[in-house]
Amino acid sequence: MSGIVWLALDGVGHPQDAPDGSVWDQPLGTLRPLVDAGRCLDATLGVPGLPQSGTGQACWLTGRDAVRVMGEHFGPHPGPTLQRLLQAEALPVRLARAGARVALGNEYVPAYFHALESGAGRRNRMGCFPFAFRAAGLPLNPPGVPLLGATLGLPYARPWAGMEEGAALDALARHGAALARTATEVDLLALDLWFSDLLGHAGAPDVPGDALAAGRSYLRRVDALLLGLLGAGARVVVSSDHGNLEDLRTKGHTLARVPFAGAGVDLGQPGNVVQAGQVLSGWFGLPAPLPGA
Repeated sequence: MSGIVWLALDGVGHPQDAPDGSVWDQPLGTLRPLVDAGRCLDATLGVPGLPQSGTGQACWLTGRDAVRVMGEHFGPHPGPTLQRLLQAEALPVRLARAGARVALGNEYVPAYFHALESGAGRRNRMGCFPFAFRAAGLPLNPPGVPLLGATLGLPYARPWAGMEEGAALDALARHGAALARTATEVDLLALDLWFSDLLGHAGAPDVPGDALAAGRSYLRRVDALLLGLLGAGARVVVSSDHGNLEDLRTKGHTLARVPFAGAGVDLGQPGNVVQAGQVLSGWFGLPAPLPGA
C-alpha cells in the first residue's frame, strides 16, 4: 500500500474518555466521525504510571512494546535505549531499507536546528518522529513537500490568538489538498502534530478558558486539514500516543485511551498502541516483530 498520510497527534485522548465540556465537545464534521468509526486503544500497556510520548510514539513507530523495553513509561524525548530501538526498527527506517519513499512533512525553523547543534553531546531533544526519520537517513524539511508547522497557525505561547480563524481553516484545507497530491508520489507521508500536547500541559483544576479555547481551535484546524486531505482523495490514518488535551482539568498526561482512525486503510482489530503499530507496518508488507522480541 502506498500514498498514506499519517496524522500523528500528540497527547489527545479518545473522546469516549473525555469529560463533559472537553475540546471534543464541538462540531468537528470530518475528524469526529472518522474517530468515532475507528478504534479506541489502550496506551497504558498494563504498566503503572502515566503514558509518555517517548515510549508511546516508539510503540506506534516500531510495533514493539517500548514500555517493556524501557521498563517504564518514558519521555518526552527518546533516550539511548529508545534511540537504539528506533534506529533498528522504526517504520521510516524499515521502509527506507526496503526502498520505499517516505517523508516527514513538518516544517522545522532555523532555531530548531540551531538548538540541536548547540545541544551536541548533551541529552537528545528530538522527538521520536524527527529522530526516526533522521535515523532512516532522511532530511528534515524535505524538498518538494508542502511543509506544515505543527502549531497549525496558532502562536507557540500565550496568548493563543493567531490569524482570523476562518482564513486559517481555509488555508489548512488547501494545505491538506496539497499534501494529498504529494502523497501520491510517496509511500508514507507523516505529520508529527505535537502542539496538542503542549496545549494540554496548560491545564489546571479550574480549567483555563484560554487553554480550552486554544485546544478546541487546534482540533478545528486538524479537522480542516483532514477535510482537505480526504477531499483530495488521500488515504489517511490518525493516531495519538497518550491522553492529555482531552482533559484540561489537569496539566499532566492521563490514562485515557487513544484514537486510531483512518480512511482508505484497514485498521484491523488492535487493542493497544503496540498492536496498532504492527497494523501500520503490515500495510507496507513488513513483518511483525517476533513474539517476545
